[in-house]
Amino acid sequence: MDRRHFIRLVGGGTIAAAALPLAGCSADYPPQAVEAWAGPGDEPDTGRWALAHAILAPSSHNLQPWLVDLRTPQSLTLFVDRERLLPETDPWFRQIMVSQGAFIETLLLALAERGAVAQVSLFPDGEPGARTLDDRPVARITWAPGSPPRDPLFAQIRRRHTAKVGYDSTRPVAAATLQALGAAVAREPTVRFGGTVQPEALPALRTLCFEAGRVETATPRTALESLRLTRIGPDEIARHRDGISLNGAFPRVMSAVGLFDRSVAPAPGSAGFDAMLKFYREQSDTAMGFAWLSTPVVAGATRRAEVAAGRAWMRLQLKATELGLQTQPMSQAPQEFAEMKPWHDELHRLTVGRPAGEEVVQLFARLGYAAAQPNTPRRPLQGFVRA
Repeated sequence: MDRRHFIRLVGGGTIAAAALPLAGCSADYPPQAVEAWAGPGDEPDTGRWALAHAILAPSSHNLQPWLVDLRTPQSLTLFVDRERLLPETDPWFRQIMVSQGAFIETLLLALAERGAVAQVSLFPDGEPGARTLDDRPVARITWAPGSPPRDPLFAQIRRRHTAKVGYDSTRPVAAATLQALGAAVAREPTVRFGGTVQPEALPALRTLCFEAGRVETATPRTALESLRLTRIGPDEIARHRDGISLNGAFPRVMSAVGLFDRSVAPAPGSAGFDAMLKFYREQSDTAMGFAWLSTPVVAGATRRAEVAAGRAWMRLQLKATELGLQTQPMSQAPQEFAEMKPWHDELHRLTVGRPAGEEVVQLFARLGYAAAQPNTPRRPLQGFVRA
């Protein structure tokens, strides 16, 4: 919402009273919420040292949906934290599985950096069905001391972030940069990389992003899912250390005067609804390129494909960080809830040229340049470890 409109709506006196305590407050996240990004230091245990890096992987809505069992020496068993799901926007758990893949790739980079030779067994107790989820492990990773090749992308793990701001619309992304991203994910043979930085191709994809964002915003149950995961102000951010963090003065004032209601979806035409659309508009219209990752549909291998896509996405984002490029998943159009289907179909038409029944777009991201953004909060390491 426009600040002047906001002030007219709630009255200058109310605004002044709410804003006065925030004068001079920093928009930085509370130090304890981002302390994980400092790294594990001289942690002697290889598994915990690698885990401290793996929890820095990206995940849908920053849910960090990972649980690990470290009780067996030189072994880590990964589970989905089933308390951290997105049943409305991710009804088939695809995004959650992609997030597992990002975790695994980050863990493996860290193990190699520590001089450990790792082996990955995916779904050691069997793979869940394409639209189901259960308590069976996603992966079991074992390791032993050795001399594995170290990957230069490891150096980008603690520098990586997702810039959700507008990008520099005067600075194009070079075709060679797009090619470098594709080369970084080539080690995942089941994952197909695609993308474009051609000016004539961007308008249709920008429109796709915006209209898909409008659908998610206009569907009450999906809008509420995001709102309920929004953390406003340092106290909430420090308490939860997950979700969508807002620490600027403006959202804190809105919350203080009751105009950021996270219990009711914003009605079309309301100030809150328009503010969310403005957010999508800025992101969409400043995309200077797009990249996507897709996997062919293979019966009985849906979850493996999603994990592979997550591993590829982690490498793509780390390579982008190395190149000084910003990336942000535009996760709305790939979502499978019913109201999104027209734009889900359009996404597949514009990118892979095949319907989702033949090839699934697992990740769709905008590219561009912007100032570095803060790292997102992370929960304490012990919160990821099964007792």
